[in-house]
Amino acid sequence: MTGDAVRRWVALATAALMIGSAAGCGDAHRTDDAAGITVVLAGNAEEIAGYRSLVEAFEKTKPGVKVTLSPVAKQDDLMARLTSSFAGGTPPDVFLLNYRRYGQFAAQKAIEPVQSYLDDSKVLKEKDFSPRALEAFRFDGEKLTCLPQNMSSLVVYYNAGLFAKAGVPLPKAGWTWADFLSAAKALTGDGTYGVGVAPSIARVAPFVWSNGGELVDDPRQPAALTLTGDPATRKALDWFLDLQLVHHVVPPDAEEQSESSEARFLRGGLGMYLNSRVAVPTLRTIKGFEWDAASLPVAPGGVPASILHSDAYCMGAGRSNHDAAWRFIEFAMGVQGQEILAESGRTVPSRLDVANSPAFLSADRPPRSSRVFLDAEPHLRATPVTASWARVERETDKLLEEVFYGRVGREEGLRQLEEQIRPLFSLEVGTGQ
Repeated sequence: MTGDAVRRWVALATAALMIGSAAGCGDAHRTDDAAGITVVLAGNAEEIAGYRSLVEAFEKTKPGVKVTLSPVAKQDDLMARLTSSFAGGTPPDVFLLNYRRYGQFAAQKAIEPVQSYLDDSKVLKEKDFSPRALEAFRFDGEKLTCLPQNMSSLVVYYNAGLFAKAGVPLPKAGWTWADFLSAAKALTGDGTYGVGVAPSIARVAPFVWSNGGELVDDPRQPAALTLTGDPATRKALDWFLDLQLVHHVVPPDAEEQSESSEARFLRGGLGMYLNSRVAVPTLRTIKGFEWDAASLPVAPGGVPASILHSDAYCMGAGRSNHDAAWRFIEFAMGVQGQEILAESGRTVPSRLDVANSPAFLSADRPPRSSRVFLDAEPHLRATPVTASWARVERETDKLLEEVFYGRVGREEGLRQLEEQIRPLFSLEVGTGQ
């Protein structure tokens, strides 16, 4: 890290601390409905359409609160927007953020905790929601910082037509790594690849956990990655890397750069595609073939495992209209609000009653096997929730990509990865991370 980068981080962290201090002054539940509220989130066109429907429904029920939806296209754009707004002292009233990214803001007390609002609510109760999703947003280990609106997991989307053409049985619950690899090999050839998967820690994690390994030395207070030091973890990592480096069932670097795995799956050139529920609105535009979702394969002698993908509504600290912001969150997290987003295809509702209702499980639109997301709920695990995790994950993903695509040797690349990532765990970071 350069000296300039450090100085920028210190300046932004100081600004965030000032925001947090300002948030502690005055009444905890202040309101200024007349000013309206701004909601910031990331998503593609199909996702944003669902949130616009949510806002429209809210404004009909609460005509006194005007909501300005301010979307950005990508998660990196969202982090840039939040970083600049917090550093400038003008955080959004409400923002939707993944648990793997909110720690840096929570650590600086730049988020107004939702726990007291939920405790006082006549509409929502903690028992309404997935406990695993809630746990990921208890930054201090007890009180809720943000309220999770979904509880997605990593799944295998598959092209049923390609499976039939290759004479491969469709994926089913309890299938193994061997079953997965066998299918991937059979589906690869004539311009088609068996698997599309991003080389990232979030994609590696479920395979590590299924094999009995761990990503870090201490999930609550991590000080180092254990990708090479833990035999069970290393075995899972090697199996994942081999998909590209040995078996060649994943598109090589140049082909992935020219056409993403999602685009390849959309046109029918990919047998299996690993992603969370976020992909569904886009996948529903497919017209030329039948597709569905399956659970992740299980390690030999291992256990079912998947990674929690959860975004939550957070409130910016120091704002004047927390009550209005909470009213929007309360509506969005109620039955009607959760049903609207469930019907859009974007989310697996964190409300268990809506998740188990036709609003989410209806087979009228793909994937027909949406229950795989609910079946995964007991097996969901979260990556560490710390102030520096977003930085750790981002830098780890860059280095994993180098190894996955053979730009650097496996052993040398993994050695460099662990050496370069270790100092980041103890890094003092602010909202400018």
